[in-house]
Amino acid sequence: MTRVKVRRVVTTRAGGVSKPPFDAFNLADHVGDDPQAVARNRERLAEHVGYRPDRLVWMEQVHSRNVAVVDAPQAGPLEATDAVVTTTVDLPLVVLTADCVPLLLSDDEAGVIAAVHAGRVGARVGIVPRVLDAMVAAGAHVERIGAFLGPAACGRHYEVPPAMQADVAEHLPGSATVTLRGSTGLDIRAGLRRQLLTAGVAAVAEDPRCTIEDTTLFSHRRQSPTGRLASVIWMETIAD
Repeated sequence: MTRVKVRRVVTTRAGGVSKPPFDAFNLADHVGDDPQAVARNRERLAEHVGYRPDRLVWMEQVHSRNVAVVDAPQAGPLEATDAVVTTTVDLPLVVLTADCVPLLLSDDEAGVIAAVHAGRVGARVGIVPRVLDAMVAAGAHVERIGAFLGPAACGRHYEVPPAMQADVAEHLPGSATVTLRGSTGLDIRAGLRRQLLTAGVAAVAEDPRCTIEDTTLFSHRRQSPTGRLASVIWMETIAD
């Protein structure tokens, strides 16, 4: 007898082969890092989650509200996509971030999962409602969906101009904040948490680490150029 279990992994900077300023476990191939180093890091990620590298599904993230639904490995990154949904077991979905919010979603009972790139722009334009709709269309029930918000820029340090703060908060209520410096800021995770719970999502877990504060994580705001973290979700077949 076999059963399926949802798994999640979030990487740090440690454990890879990339040289500064991408040291060391950079998973992004679009930031100027040595392509061979990125390929080796991606192989290490695949080894860690227990699959061949070609089974991992990557996105060409463009800060959109575009959602893709896949049922098999892809030949390359999904073009102009910021969320990917699947009902296929043993198919890891990957989102890359370095301050934006990685959002992992699952309805374990229905066997529907999603990986979402939800930065300031994507959150503002509504990537989360779009991906919830796509999950429901694939068989999920919103009230059974669990959400995980990964490491991201926190409101203590994410400074933005007042007009930008007001604009984002209008579309993502709960995201406006004041930074430690007393300036206008954004807490995208707080806004997303409120949006998810308002939509009826069952539970929202959060990794509290701030990418700007934590030097074990990549942060575009703290250091540019830099690498990208990976947050991965997949459904694993387990034999009893």
